[in-house]
Amino acid sequence: MIRENSSKYQTGLVADVCRYLRELHPESVSLPELGARFHISPYHLQRIFKRATGISPREYAANLRMEDFKAQIRDGERITDAIFDAGYSSSSRLYEQSDARLGMTPSAYRRGGAGMTIFYSAVPCTLGYLLVAVTERGICKLSLGDAPAPLIADLEAEFDRAERIPDDEGVGYWVERIIAYLEGWQPNLELPLDLRATAFQLKVWGELQAIPVGETRSYSEVAAAIGQPTASRAVAKACASNPVALVIPCHRIIRADKRLGGYRWGIERKRAILERERQYQKKAQASPNVDSRR
Repeated sequence: MIRENSSKYQTGLVADVCRYLRELHPESVSLPELGARFHISPYHLQRIFKRATGISPREYAANLRMEDFKAQIRDGERITDAIFDAGYSSSSRLYEQSDARLGMTPSAYRRGGAGMTIFYSAVPCTLGYLLVAVTERGICKLSLGDAPAPLIADLEAEFDRAERIPDDEGVGYWVERIIAYLEGWQPNLELPLDLRATAFQLKVWGELQAIPVGETRSYSEVAAAIGQPTASRAVAKACASNPVALVIPCHRIIRADKRLGGYRWGIERKRAILERERQYQKKAQASPNVDSRR
C-alpha cells in the first residue's frame, strides 16, 4: 500500500502505537489486536515499529512497565503495590523479567544493590587507567581515568551497598578484551552487560552500538534514528549517563558542527579513541581479513 510506505504515515503510526501503549500499560500485547486497532496488518505493524524503535511493540510495553515499576520503588512505593500499579497481573510476572531488566531482584534494586557481588579490576592502559566491574551477568561499570583510586571510589559510591571484591585474575578475561580493543588489535566489544536503564536509555545505547567503527553521529542524528527527532537533549543525557565506556560507544557522538563536544572521560581520550578507530577502519578497508565489526 502506498499509504503504508509513506514516511509520514509510518512516523505517525509509531507515535500513535507508543502513545496507546503508554496509556494502557498492557501486560501482554497481541499484534493482531494492535493491527485491528490501527487498521494495518500485524506483519507490517511489527516491521514498521521495529524499524523505528529497534524493538517490538511487546518489548516496548515491557520496558514501559519495568520503567514505571522502577520509578515507583525509587519513590518509596511498596513493592507489592508497585507491581500491580505498573500493570503486572502478579508478582511472578515481574520476577520473570527482573533479572534481565533490572540486573537484580526488585528488593535489591530498591536497597541500592544490596546483596549483589561485584568483582572489579583497575589496571593501567594506553589511556591512563581502566576500571572494569562485573557481576555474574556481565559488565556493570567500565570507566577511564588518570589513577585507580578515584575510579574505585566512584564504583564504591555507585554500588555502596553491594559487596565489592577486587579480583584482577577473575576479571582478567574482560580486561584483556578491552585492552585488545584499545590497542587496535580488534574492534569487537560485544560483551554481556548488566545495566540498570530506562526504555529510552536502552534505545539510545542500542543505536550507539549500531554505529560502525570509525564513524560518528550527532545527537540529532541519533534522535532521528530512534524515531524521536526532537529528543536531541534527551539523547545527550542518555549518552552522559552511559556507565560502560567503550562497550556502549558514546565517544562516537559528536556535535552537529563536527566538533568533538564533551566526553565524561576527557576530550583527549575521546580524540585518541576515535583516531584509533579510524586507523582500524583503514586497515579493514585495505585488508578483507581484518574484522571491521563494532
